[in-house]
Amino acid sequence: MRNVIQSAVLLLAAALVSKTGAVEVIYAQVGETATLKAPGDINIQKEYVYWHFEKEDGLQLAWRNNMGGSLTTSDEAWKGRLSLSGASLVIKDVQQNDFGTFLLKRTGDSRLTTYKLLKLTVSAKPPSPLLPGDSLSLACDAQTLPGHKGPEIQWLNPLGGKEKKSRGPLTVRATSQANGQWTCVVTYDKKENKAIVSVTVLDLSPAPLHPQYTSKSWPLTIPCSLPAHISWEQLKAKEIQDVRWDFVPESGLIPQSLYSLSLEDPLTWKADQNRGLRPVPDPKKKNLSLTRNRGTEEDEGDYVCALEFKNGVTLNRTVHVKVLQIISSPGTEFISGQQLNLTCSLGHPLPSDLQLKWFPPEQSSLPSLTSDLHLAHLTIPEVATGHGGKWRCELWQSNTRLTSAEITLKIEPKMSSWMLVVICSVTVIVILLLILAFILYRRRQQKMTHLRRRLCKCKTPKPKGFYRT
Repeated sequence: MRNVIQSAVLLLAAALVSKTGAVEVIYAQVGETATLKAPGDINIQKEYVYWHFEKEDGLQLAWRNNMGGSLTTSDEAWKGRLSLSGASLVIKDVQQNDFGTFLLKRTGDSRLTTYKLLKLTVSAKPPSPLLPGDSLSLACDAQTLPGHKGPEIQWLNPLGGKEKKSRGPLTVRATSQANGQWTCVVTYDKKENKAIVSVTVLDLSPAPLHPQYTSKSWPLTIPCSLPAHISWEQLKAKEIQDVRWDFVPESGLIPQSLYSLSLEDPLTWKADQNRGLRPVPDPKKKNLSLTRNRGTEEDEGDYVCALEFKNGVTLNRTVHVKVLQIISSPGTEFISGQQLNLTCSLGHPLPSDLQLKWFPPEQSSLPSLTSDLHLAHLTIPEVATGHGGKWRCELWQSNTRLTSAEITLKIEPKMSSWMLVVICSVTVIVILLLILAFILYRRRQQKMTHLRRRLCKCKTPKPKGFYRT
């Protein structure tokens, strides 16, 4: 019955065109705000303005006088939803029964300005949330005046790109790019009206575009998270059954399982093989990242964060980890005068957008290396004690430091000829003293032995004791 009444109203509006001139068409959705803009030539300081619904002698919705006074209807169906902006009528929270004809009367002009508020409906099927790969159907239905050509309809995706024009539903495959607000643009008489429908596609946050870099002296974070608009309740409603971390070493060995998440409340990580990595506390906050205070050479490889659903759909993100290392040849302990070779590397040639920077120990002065401090390899033909200490190599991308590695070198001074003479002299003196002590010791031993042989104790002692034999 309501549709019949609306059709009759539209026919009546068409009949009014001869009296009122062209009809101003405005499209709106139920629940949103619609503004019926008054003609620009109205002078509100000189004219009275009256707004009516459906017909010239119908319900008066609002009026405004040239003194600035205004009033809106107290009718229960419109109460609290109407206001005037200048001479324009603003309708808040548009209801189903609001769609129809609006007439603007003004003093000093016998003509009426006619407005048609037409219904615009947008919908998405199936309702959100969706999983990647699901089929998404978007419909945009715009009411049409009898005897008039329908409006032109164009869809804009969440990234602002235009989709193919279609009078019927638009069907697309759900992906992470389909998540967000889809906009239906309705164009009639060169005027645009827009309607928005929100679509939620469950997925992980995008993985970083570049590898994560670390070293033995740099912390490591392997990011993985759920976007803010996705909740654990939505994931459970879609029958998620597994959340896990896997690791594929750089050597290409068999993937290793690191962690799995117990989906029972409270959410708890279970370690399979943690490799020194630990999950960020409280996974309920949707941060699934792994961290460690300092990287290791064994951290290099691919880390896979995965969500698996009962229907077989798996969502995953892969994070590449690279380890910056400093290699010192032939070691880390040197004597002044030896050749030092330092290499700072990721294990492969650097991409053109990455750069290395060397930072020698503070007490070191390397004027000959000033132009070479951006190279991967440094060679010092003869090291000095001033080269000892902490060397640092940093990896940069534009103005961003990605990571740094450190190594400590120990440089002992080289012995001079006079030091060798002194050491040798001291050694000879010590040896001679030892020999002399040994000789004296032997002589004393021999003398004691001879004395024992010359003295004895008689078997029948005489009254005065011992006698020579």
